[in-house]
Amino acid sequence: MNTVDLAAHLADLHELPKSHAKAFLDDALAAILDAVSSGDEVSLAGFGKFTVKARPARKGRNPATGESIKIAATKRLTFSAAKAAKEIVNAPKRKRAKK
Repeated sequence: MNTVDLAAHLADLHELPKSHAKAFLDDALAAILDAVSSGDEVSLAGFGKFTVKARPARKGRNPATGESIKIAATKRLTFSAAKAAKEIVNAPKRKRAKK
């Protein structure tokens, strides 16, 4: 599923035009990225938590030459699923009754 599919699903659920649902979804994702880029944690109850973690600078090795290189410090976006989301994902699949 991609953002267009998700927006279409939301549009069907809430009887909205797809363009409005896509705009709401884009705004929600932008708000999450704005919050985490400023150092805030975004917690969505029952879904999970988005945070930014710092990755320190370190030494690495160029596999082609074997030369030692410096790898710069970076930040990375992490997601931790909520317990309820993990339970849904790990729940056994139910067989559908045949008609």
